[in-house]
This record gives sequence, C-alpha cells and structure tokens, in this order.
Amino acid sequence: MNHSEAERARVTVLNVPDCPNAPLIRQRITEALRGWVVPVEWIEVHDADEAIRQGMSGSPTLLLDGADPFAEEGLQPGMSCRLYRHADGTTEGAPATADLHRVLTESGVLP
Repeated sequence: MNHSEAERARVTVLNVPDCPNAPLIRQRITEALRGWVVPVEWIEVHDADEAIRQGMSGSPTLLLDGADPFAEEGLQPGMSCRLYRHADGTTEGAPATADLHRVLTESGVLP
C-alpha cells in the first residue's frame, strides 16, 4: 500500500547549530528509510526558549508529528548534546538505525 504524504507522520529533526551528531542522525535516518523518499524537516534551534517551544530534549531530537518517539522519563527540554541508549546498553549521539526504522514504520512514515 502506498502512503500519501498527507497520511504520513511529519518527520522533523531538531538540532543546535554545528551539532556534532547531526551528520550521524542524518545518515541513520537515510539508512532506516531503506530507499524510501520521505521529506525530513531540519530545524536549527538557537536558544533554550526555542528548545522548549519545539520540544527539543537535547541535540539532535527526532520528532514524529511533533512527538519524540525516544523520550525517556525525566528528559527535559534543552540545548545540550543528547545521548541515545541502544539495546546493548551502549550510548551514541543518534538512535540506532534499527530503532529508527521501527519508529518510522510504527508511525506510518514507512509501509
């Protein structure tokens, strides 16, 4: 079944300018999409007030229709670098490709 853009969740990545993890999340999103062309909005957040307004819980933050699928209890909005915990307990500055693929599929971005 083909998903029209109107039916898909909106994909947004929030990051601070020159975020060292932005290239990593960009690469992993591309890998997770597995050839599907999906618009991704990239927003640079320049101050703490904007981070709160946009719902950025560290840089980078992925939002699907404005919700953070990787939000953890106690995570506060902010401008600091964000770490994502993987299934094996390690942490990195972006979600694992498999985790991104899962949330993109669950949200209807991918069929």
